[in-house]
Amino acid sequence: MANLELQGKLLRKLPVQSGRSARGDWSKQEFLVEYQEGNFPATACFDVWGMDKVNDLARFADGEEIVVSFNINSREYNGKYYTNLRAWKIASAAQQPSAPAAAAAAAPAPAPYQQPSPAVNDVPAGFAPSYSPAEPADFGSDDLPF
Repeated sequence: MANLELQGKLLRKLPVQSGRSARGDWSKQEFLVEYQEGNFPATACFDVWGMDKVNDLARFADGEEIVVSFNINSREYNGKYYTNLRAWKIASAAQQPSAPAAAAAAAPAPAPYQQPSPAVNDVPAGFAPSYSPAEPADFGSDDLPF
């Protein structure tokens, strides 16, 4: 599966949820990220599972620009499907070089635009029009151009 990432602003963290299951204790926290979708902002709700990931999320403050690496998971329950965006890595956007900026740094800079020399735009004397633009061309007696 492709590595899915989203960069945006951490809007808010929802309360930590925890409990006990047959496998032991569990912790989960959901958080909202606002990102730019075309001309308009959009919001996505992610979740992290496990106390280590909850503690990792606690390092970030509301309003901070972050990059979230995540997986998409859908499951069926009573005929309805539910989709989760499970974050597995959260990093500060300031620490991550953006892909376009990194690509631009690796690519050589294009040569600056140079105006063509006047000799390139000059029309040789033999190619000058033989009629005067002030005189209309004679296409015959009828008005039709064909």
